Amino acid sequence: MQKPINNNYPINDLLKQRWSPRAFSEKPVEKEKLQSILEAARWAPSAYNEQPWRFIVGIKGEKTWDMILETLLEWNRQWAGKAPVLILNLGKKTHEYKGRKNVTFKYDTGQAVAMMVTEVVNQGLVGHQMSGFDAEKATGLFEIPGDYQAISVTAIGYYGDADTLPEDMKKSEMEERKRKPLKETVFTGKFGESSDLF
Repeated sequence: MQKPINNNYPINDLLKQRWSPRAFSEKPVEKEKLQSILEAARWAPSAYNEQPWRFIVGIKGEKTWDMILETLLEWNRQWAGKAPVLILNLGKKTHEYKGRKNVTFKYDTGQAVAMMVTEVVNQGLVGHQMSGFDAEKATGLFEIPGDYQAISVTAIGYYGDADTLPEDMKKSEMEERKRKPLKETVFTGKFGESSDLF
């Protein structure tokens, strides 16, 4: 398993433990854990409380899981084929009120997925989010209405054995997690001006 992050400031342990592995065990995820993970997503914030997210959940051994796997790019299919749960994350593009365009539907759906993967850690599991999938194919397979957009796929399960991964994937699996320093991403005043917070 990857080394823990080396952070400069105290943060919640669930955030420190969250990472995106590719080595999944084929051990099934308990229904109760999956329910809690989806409940966490339900409580995400959203503009006007629209809650634009929708989730299509696939459990390995069922047709829905096979269909989601079929939408993944080959690179992701190599490792995600062991994950016991695959979730297709969707967002509603318009507001309920008068059908106006919702410019934050992707942002809000992303917040729900972030809550989901944080709860994944809380349940003793791991998750990996993917943009490497064919959204158009997913739209056709799942008959997704035009008012919704397939945004990403999340693999969820128990951590497996990194030795089962192809060598290039195994290498990245074992690398130390890295993040840009806050002084490169947080500014005071104009864009690019260093903040005196750090």
